[in-house]
Amino acid sequence: MLTAAISGDVFTSPPVDSILAAIRAVTGPKGCLLIVKNYTGDRLNFGLAAEQAKSEGYKLEMVIVGDDCALPPPRGIAGRRGLAGTILVHKVAGAAADAGLSLADVAAEAKHASELVGTMGVALSVCTLPGQVTSDRLGPKLMELGLGIHGEPGAAVIDLQPVDVVVSHVLEQILSPETEYVPITRGSRVVLMINGLGATPMMELMIAARKAVRELQLSYGVAVERVYTGSFMTSLDMAGFSISILKADQAILQRLDAPTKAPYWPVGAKGDRPPAKIPVPVPPSCSARTEEILGQPQELTKQGCILEAAIEAAAKEIISLRDKLNEWDSKVGDGDCGTTMHRGAAAILEDMKICYPMNNAAETVNEIGASIRRVMGGTSGILYDIFCKAAYASLKGTSIITGKEWANALEASIAAVSKYGGASAGYRTMLDALIPASAVLKERLDAGDEPSTAFVVSSEAALSGAQSTKHMQAQAGRSSYIAADLLASVPDPGAMAAASWYRAAALAVKGKLQPSQN
Repeated sequence: MLTAAISGDVFTSPPVDSILAAIRAVTGPKGCLLIVKNYTGDRLNFGLAAEQAKSEGYKLEMVIVGDDCALPPPRGIAGRRGLAGTILVHKVAGAAADAGLSLADVAAEAKHASELVGTMGVALSVCTLPGQVTSDRLGPKLMELGLGIHGEPGAAVIDLQPVDVVVSHVLEQILSPETEYVPITRGSRVVLMINGLGATPMMELMIAARKAVRELQLSYGVAVERVYTGSFMTSLDMAGFSISILKADQAILQRLDAPTKAPYWPVGAKGDRPPAKIPVPVPPSCSARTEEILGQPQELTKQGCILEAAIEAAAKEIISLRDKLNEWDSKVGDGDCGTTMHRGAAAILEDMKICYPMNNAAETVNEIGASIRRVMGGTSGILYDIFCKAAYASLKGTSIITGKEWANALEASIAAVSKYGGASAGYRTMLDALIPASAVLKERLDAGDEPSTAFVVSSEAALSGAQSTKHMQAQAGRSSYIAADLLASVPDPGAMAAASWYRAAALAVKGKLQPSQN
């Protein structure tokens, strides 16, 4: 890519002497190409340095890049600002030079690329200049559209929007047929660059890239040939990103794919890239066995109605607790317990409408495990899947399932989770809610209590067990890395989640049976 880069003071063009020093240090017999972003100070300083170098006998060409698409024309003598699209011009020019082209031809390729690229940036925060107080011009829940890379204000300040909405707006601005900033139409081949401005994590840049690729292909009808995602041209610690779109042909793609030792260029030495779209078969959401059962239309039995009510109540309870679980987990873990459990509960509510055979309790429990496995990641997801598989194995083959069969299934599930997860009572996990619940449930059933009453009483034991985790030192999971005095302020989120869905299911069963018992 570049042989040399010249640094000025922060957000200031480098002085002429520094530019001249770089030209003298790296210019060979074939000459030197200066690639300059379109800012007045840069144009003046690099222009004067170029004239001085020419007077010293150096062969020089200069290409000025102005890829900003945020402001409508006319833009006066200042012109369009140089933004992250300049990186793509660097790559094209560097590969052309490496291929042995003359200075004139390298400059021509760089100029051609600069005329085919458009960029627009958005920011969620203002950058901090070293030694200065951060500007307060951008308040909370606001964002700037169309900013440059030197901390200057954007073209507009708007309320904070979801990333998909922002990406759509940026693409619309870059590809606007009114401004005709870039000659891209349906059927064009393009290169996409998602550039972080300094404080935006790669995960969020990838979310923007996902939306941009999809919209370019489906809404604008262009072929996305390459996608580059990362922080290539930053603005100190600014939170935000820019999108650059370059119209590509085979010659430009060849330059972009050429090997480079530039450490932050995201392509491997051979330039190999997977296609932007990869077909992936979607697995069926319901097992073949369940589809066979669902193929036999039947009204819900009394047991089926009760099971449906219990599952729905348990899932809705977890959904309502998402923020509270996340709050607890932020103090003792990684802060996503509620979000993870919410995903599983939402999938259960969705799948139960279409592929849970409620009249077959064992198969329904099996399908709950399949729903959880599909959407819940991390330790909790796999443990709940194991929980359901063990319950399924216990209930399978039983035509009429009584309270004692359910109690045996719960006991089997707890044993399986303990076996594979390694936790037991007192480890500050979900088992600290489920183990006392299982013990009380069996005890009350053996004493002759009506099953729904035993279920409710055992749910109280589950809540007590979950609350008692405040006084336990964690021996499993991320909480085991947290100091004991911090753990004492909150219960274990996993235990509270387990106790909450268990309690909600118990109350729903009791509510379903209550009318018939009166």
